Amino acid sequence: MCGIAGWVAFERDPGAERSAVQAMTDTMACRGPDAEGVWYGSHVALGHRRLAVIDLAGGTQPMTAEEDGEVAAVISYSGEVYDFAALRNRLRGAGHSFRTDSDTEVVLRAYLEWGTDFTRHLTGMFAFALWDTRSRELLLVRDRLGIKPLYYYPTSDGVLFGSEPKAILAHPEARARLSPAGLRELMTWVNTPGHAIFDGMSQVRPGHLVRVSRGNLTETAYWQLPARPHDDDFDTTVGRVRALLQAAVAGQTVADVPLCSLLSGGLDSSSVAALAAEALRPSGQPPLQCFSVGFAPSGHAAMPVSDGSALTDDADYAAKLAGHIGAHHESIVLDAKLLSDPAARAAVLRARDLPQGLADMDTSLYLLFKAIRQRSTVALSGEGADELFGGYPWFHDEQATRARTFPWMYAAGAGAAQGPAFLDPALPERLSLDEYRADSYADAIAAVPVLPGEPEPDRRMRTVNHLFLTRFLPMLLERKDRMSMAVGLEVRVPFCDHSLVEYVFNVPWSMKSFDGREKSLLRAAMAPDLPESVLTRKKEPYPTIADPAYDQLLKGRLGDLMDDAGAPVRALMDEKSAAKAFDTVRKASPGELRFLRVGFESLIKINDWMRDYQVELAE
Repeated sequence: MCGIAGWVAFERDPGAERSAVQAMTDTMACRGPDAEGVWYGSHVALGHRRLAVIDLAGGTQPMTAEEDGEVAAVISYSGEVYDFAALRNRLRGAGHSFRTDSDTEVVLRAYLEWGTDFTRHLTGMFAFALWDTRSRELLLVRDRLGIKPLYYYPTSDGVLFGSEPKAILAHPEARARLSPAGLRELMTWVNTPGHAIFDGMSQVRPGHLVRVSRGNLTETAYWQLPARPHDDDFDTTVGRVRALLQAAVAGQTVADVPLCSLLSGGLDSSSVAALAAEALRPSGQPPLQCFSVGFAPSGHAAMPVSDGSALTDDADYAAKLAGHIGAHHESIVLDAKLLSDPAARAAVLRARDLPQGLADMDTSLYLLFKAIRQRSTVALSGEGADELFGGYPWFHDEQATRARTFPWMYAAGAGAAQGPAFLDPALPERLSLDEYRADSYADAIAAVPVLPGEPEPDRRMRTVNHLFLTRFLPMLLERKDRMSMAVGLEVRVPFCDHSLVEYVFNVPWSMKSFDGREKSLLRAAMAPDLPESVLTRKKEPYPTIADPAYDQLLKGRLGDLMDDAGAPVRALMDEKSAAKAFDTVRKASPGELRFLRVGFESLIKINDWMRDYQVELAE
């Protein structure tokens, strides 16, 4: 998978400041524990940390490509291009020769053959920096759905870039500044494409290419979700969905290292696991290994189990599904002590670079991936199915789909203050959060492609579908990427295959929900492969710990924060409101404490972030 970092400076030589480039590259060690390298050229430095997955011996980076005996292009690459073997054959037919079996070299040669149009030929998840030595131009490219992250930070004479903000912030010219614009984004769930919270920093938007040359930086889209008429009948649509998902899963089982599947026993993960087991069976490999997460009850220590007795519904369903497809299942069981461990929580914050997240669910995901990494290097996951097929309750609530706000904000109300009750209650008004949400929603609606003549119900649901795929899904993909790559685990997401996404996006809502249930079309497509218990199982959210000991441990940390007059987050707090909120937490029963958890855990996380990253508040 890998992590990348680099620096382009047209008025100086980054090679003369190698310590800065090395510091940037070193921050990506968790993403690439197997090897490292830095390539220096005139006005450019490309850093790389490698997680070896394909062509273990030959895929060393940064990688160069030559023309007429001279270096023509250099790449620092993160991700996987799943159709690289077919692309390599095409390029060989066009006269290119290869010295490795890696997909990285295929991407380089594709650029030399097709120029910037090469992005249209790539199928996969990727984020990379490519330096053209002939034109002295840098290209920053991100995959269509934004599965792999890529950030950049323009400077006075060039740009800094990296897989994660920490790579950029390791450079002396970058500062961890939080302006009102960043604070607005941090306090809402609008997830503006390209926004990076830190002042001056941006993300390469999904399906976009950033071009950097002397005195110029531009960003252009090479892919957007298209609106097309859907002419297939129901049976053809069902068959086409299964075929596209089957091809996506099969293509993503290719690896030169151990591969497994995440398995909750729900429809999404079960579909991926079933098709992965099917794809691997002819090769004679050992049974597919599957993993789920569970929680030990209060007073019990955590332990791994493989018989479905992990005290959660997920483990039981997952074990039964594994038996059905001939896979091996193991449940990683966590307890309050593990989830509240300061080292684990610090690792999660360091992985995310921001105080965003889903409380204990981020820590449990990190610990799950850490345990999986001891057995496997690549994992398949079901991310994207809910957003694509309509799995969330909001899709089936007409008031939510007609509300003039993001559907996931509807339940709380568009004007509800986001963030913990401990913060200054005047912040939402001072930052104009209501206006910010309204403007963000208007921008998101304006980006929805229009199909002329589409009936109103289908047009409305296309809009909802687009909002989830372009605003909500990227948050989950970033979370999955950061938690997995923090331990050097590559997670692949077959439901985000762009051919599958394009097809299903254009299926009318009446066909996607033909029987009134969530993800009806996916259930129909996977009916031949899954047991009835999975097909009829109601969607359940990612599990969260219910042990009161976890909340008590966090309450202790909150008390320490409230006693610390120098806590950085106090710059955002109102003392009177904070004291009242803390009194509520202090007096809460165990059940009430769990309900309050997200608010006060968020405060702790913001404080840790401001302290550890030395965040400057800018007016």
